[in-house]
Order: sequence, then C-alpha cells, then structure tokens
Amino acid sequence: MILLIQLDTDIEGKTIYFGEMMKIAKQNGFGLCGGWEYDGGFIDGIMHREGPDTYYVRIPFHVIEGELDRPNALLKFKRPFVIKHVVNFGLDKEEQSLLAATGINQFQEPADKDGYIRDKSRWEELGEQAVSQLLQHMPDNRSIS
Repeated sequence: MILLIQLDTDIEGKTIYFGEMMKIAKQNGFGLCGGWEYDGGFIDGIMHREGPDTYYVRIPFHVIEGELDRPNALLKFKRPFVIKHVVNFGLDKEEQSLLAATGINQFQEPADKDGYIRDKSRWEELGEQAVSQLLQHMPDNRSIS
C-alpha cells in the first residue's frame, strides 16, 4: 500500500520570497500548512475531497534566508508529493466546544492521518498538474542547486 506519492516536477530547487509565494499560493487554491517552523514548512493544495478522504499535493520548502513569517524570507522548494488524509467525523469525547458538538472539529485527530492511496498513476498525474499550474504563476528566473 502507498502512503505518499513523490512527484517529478520543475519546482524542486526553485526559490521565491515568502510574501510573493503566499499571494500566488492563495490565488491558486494553495496555502501554508499549519505545521510550519521558522526554517521550513509545506505549501498544501487540496486536489480532491470525497467523504472523509482528502487528497493533498504538498510542496515542502526550507528557508534559506530570513525567517518564515517575514515576506522577505527566501524559500527553496524540495520534492513535492501527494498524501491522503482521512477525516474523523465522529464526536471527540474529550472536547466540549460547539465545534465538537456539531461533529466536525478541526482539532480532532483524523481517523487515518496518512491514508493509503490507491490508483497511484491518477494521483501522480493530478499532483503534477497542480504543481505545474502553480509554477506557471511563479517567476522562472530563480533556481538554486
């Protein structure tokens, strides 16, 4: 069974400033993954959602200059990949908030953090297309080996 699919794209090694990347990401349905650190993180985009299953394209990066929360932090991208996240729609017995009462709590543990991915070629193709679309909006003059 496959837990993630690594993608072959031209984004690996590209650099861009954080502020510029966040504008481009937002315009193309991507966002900064919540688990970032000052020296790196992930840009995530939802490719498909059906029931509790959500397929993401995730683009890792590290900061090569500055700190991540600053617009002038320079990012360098690593190899992107596809993951599947399975949301737990049940109630969280420990949580007393209104969100938990509705059965959808963003802080609740997922049913399966790294869901198994079936149909590898489909998700590989869709992931590469999503990264390619994002690349079309990025300046192409920055690449560091």
